[in-house]
Amino acid sequence: MASVATRVAIYPGSFDPITNGHLDLIRRAAQQFDELVVAVLRHDTKVASFPLKLRLSMIAESVEQMPNVRVAAFDGLLVDFARREGARLILRGIRAVSDYEYEMQMALMNRQLAPEIETVFMLPAEAYSYLSSRLVKEVSRHGGNIENLVPLHVAAQLRKLRHAAAEPTG
Repeated sequence: MASVATRVAIYPGSFDPITNGHLDLIRRAAQQFDELVVAVLRHDTKVASFPLKLRLSMIAESVEQMPNVRVAAFDGLLVDFARREGARLILRGIRAVSDYEYEMQMALMNRQLAPEIETVFMLPAEAYSYLSSRLVKEVSRHGGNIENLVPLHVAAQLRKLRHAAAEPTG
């Protein structure tokens, strides 16, 4: 009997912070693959609100009940990381047409660099179709209720961030 290869997928992002929309995609993707690696880019072009170590910790706590989901940080090209992980698939979430245009460019570049690795787009559940880390941070910054948008431990970290920004310096 031939052995079946492990199906590994990579879900990359900045996850600054992880939201319930991200977790929706992670839960659904975890059901489709033997292993799902939530991959956080170390040196993203965006300035992160949370340090990498804290983002990794928040993600790990969010997925601790999913045994086939693992969290990792990476540098460099995503396709190189995918190859090192033995992944043949990159998962990307798309909320709107504007997401698609950017994601299509990235998928085509990744295909050029690594034709053996496919990119698959998933739509979030309708309840999360508007949700982004940027919006969550904005609502939190202004004191809005975010507890239905992120896991409770992430909401606590966002409150800490808001309070730290409000403290006078010097």
